[in-house]
Amino acid sequence: MRPAHLLLAVLVAAVWGVNFAVIEIGLGHFPPLLFSALRFLVAALPAVFLVGRPKVAWKWIVAVGLVLGVAKFGLLFVGMDAGMPAGLSSLVLQIQSVFTAGIAFAFLGERPTPVRLLGMAVALAGIGVAAADEGASGPLGAFALVIAAAACWGASNVLTRKASPPDALNFMVWVSTVPVLPLLALSLLTEGPSRDLAALRALDWQGAGTVVYVAWVATVFGFGTWGWLLHRHPASTVAPFSLLVPVFGMTSAAVFLNEPVSGLRWCAAALLVGGVTLTSVTPPAKPTTPQNQTNKTPLTQPTQGRGPMDDAPLR
Repeated sequence: MRPAHLLLAVLVAAVWGVNFAVIEIGLGHFPPLLFSALRFLVAALPAVFLVGRPKVAWKWIVAVGLVLGVAKFGLLFVGMDAGMPAGLSSLVLQIQSVFTAGIAFAFLGERPTPVRLLGMAVALAGIGVAAADEGASGPLGAFALVIAAAACWGASNVLTRKASPPDALNFMVWVSTVPVLPLLALSLLTEGPSRDLAALRALDWQGAGTVVYVAWVATVFGFGTWGWLLHRHPASTVAPFSLLVPVFGMTSAAVFLNEPVSGLRWCAAALLVGGVTLTSVTPPAKPTTPQNQTNKTPLTQPTQGRGPMDDAPLR
């Protein structure tokens, strides 16, 4: 990877890591579901008029939009609003790789290798340590909501793999159109129209800035740049840079939000990042079938049906 491309990959990881601190700030201005709806509304408009028509079937756009946009981000924002720290959220969400591997095994027949199984066990141990740390200092209910968000993220990764979008930015922009109305409806039902209107009337530059950051910087720029890198380099080269996200997430939360980082949390971070590394950089074992035995595919040849979003983390 060229030095300029390497710097871009690190920049995207930094953007996504800082995004958690920005979300925390934004939750001081908006109810969580309304904030999530605004994120996708601003990400979709006006970009949807600039990226061209969708390049995958609508069933995949709707499915990923509901699972990723409504479920994953809805649960994440509600969990953080309920007290889950930004830095810890950026770390715990990395357990999505374990959920992705498990769901891919159940529905795609991708058998995990022994190394991947070891990585999943190490990552789960990290979650246990993080839960023990959070149980001593914060609400476990909020922790559980972020774990549920990671499970939904894993499901959306598998759906994205099935969709195999040829253009990451086009796909993400169109996916962003789906969650807006469901999230607004849920916000009106659970957070109330009076609270939503009060937040919109009190909108200031800081609140508007958080929406712009999570929509245009973290979503449009982040995914556009990540997809551009995946078009030019193997996914196994680009994907490990996502392991820097919790590093930037925990650091930015400590710097901008004064979040303390305990010894247990650093231990959880080491276990999670180590486990996710083993899970992410080790390819799944191919099912043993007559077709696989007679038609060998060279390791350097891209697998048919894989797109640029297959190994892209969704923030």
